[in-house]
Amino acid sequence: MHILDELRARGLVHDVTHEEALKELLSQGPVCFYAGFDPTASSLHLGNLVPVILLARLQRAGHAPIALVGGATGMIGDPSGKSEERNLLDEATLAANLAGQRAQLERLLDFDGPQAARVVNNHNWLGGMGFLEFLRDVGKHLTVNTMMAKDSVRTRLEAAERGISYTEFTYQLLQAYDFVHLCREHGCRLQVGGSDQWGNITSGTELGRKMGAPQLFGLVAPLLLDASGQKMGKTSTGLRVWLDPERTSPYAFYQYFLNLDDVDAPKLLRIFSWRELPEIEEILAAHAEAPGKRAAQKTLAEDMTRWIHGDDALRRAVAASQVMFGGSLESLSDADLTPLLADVPSSELPKAELEAGVPLLDLLVRTGLQKSKGAARRLAQQGGVYVNNERVTEPERALTAADLGTETMIVLRTGKKSYHVVKTV
Repeated sequence: MHILDELRARGLVHDVTHEEALKELLSQGPVCFYAGFDPTASSLHLGNLVPVILLARLQRAGHAPIALVGGATGMIGDPSGKSEERNLLDEATLAANLAGQRAQLERLLDFDGPQAARVVNNHNWLGGMGFLEFLRDVGKHLTVNTMMAKDSVRTRLEAAERGISYTEFTYQLLQAYDFVHLCREHGCRLQVGGSDQWGNITSGTELGRKMGAPQLFGLVAPLLLDASGQKMGKTSTGLRVWLDPERTSPYAFYQYFLNLDDVDAPKLLRIFSWRELPEIEEILAAHAEAPGKRAAQKTLAEDMTRWIHGDDALRRAVAASQVMFGGSLESLSDADLTPLLADVPSSELPKAELEAGVPLLDLLVRTGLQKSKGAARRLAQQGGVYVNNERVTEPERALTAADLGTETMIVLRTGKKSYHVVKTV
């Protein structure tokens, strides 16, 4: 299957310029291509994975990717998809963000071999260009009429109370010049991104035509939207799903995909999983027959966590997830339960106090799992209290070091879903 046909089959093509000509170009041999990333944070997030997966899939098809981090354009801010102007970043924050994103990109793309990926910073060529030079050599080639017709600009212009600054208005011109520069310096012929970048990308193909470059191409994928039309990539609590494990733990990352709606999981499985399409269709057929088993979500959660965080992080995320569904703590360690601490209430207990014995009913109240000892006793008598996912049969018992589920942790549970991790110190 031609790579363009595969991208389309996986739901990764929303618009493409001159598709037949691009297909022919990609069939002739390795093509240099790129995607841009604005360094608005020190980590990429789930939405950024759309251009990343385009880079990775085209690279595996034999083409040479460039990841452009916008050290210059990041100082301005892309108005695409934004209702308000971004706050401008200071140089120290920008440098930290660039370093963080570059490190993540270097893990997700192949930087060895004949089609090795490269990371470039557009500040290297835009930073030293004077204002008059830019207006003379670049600005004269695109009309204001064309620039105002782009959705990213028109939407902001129609919002009269907000409008758009001249700074953000010129963003598409800077990004367009990036394309021309990469074509001149690296032979780059294709730019890929999300559909919100279509206006910026086509500005680049037009600027290239007017500045004497060979034909340039653009390809954009649909934005990640859920069944309600909202952007995907945020948890139920409104937190963004980051690739940085310090911002979104591998456990929380795994859980995000495990809890996707049945409508959304098949789409993301085709987009992000490295499994072949026939295997994915078999998984989806099994999922359709027994949705309750959540085969699509489980496969997607495993594949995504393995790709982003590695096999060991996946194992720990699965182990932690099993605990949250009442699984045994046998053979688990502190390292396996640590991911829970970012997402489950927890507290510390002096080791000496545990060794002396802590009444279970007291601990249930101290941890907030129950409002009073009486309520805790009644719940335990009804079979609703668990220590390390084992039902408590003696409510008046005291917990000791023998009740540790791992080296230093005890998992308390009331009912089906109320958990609290007690960690001895």
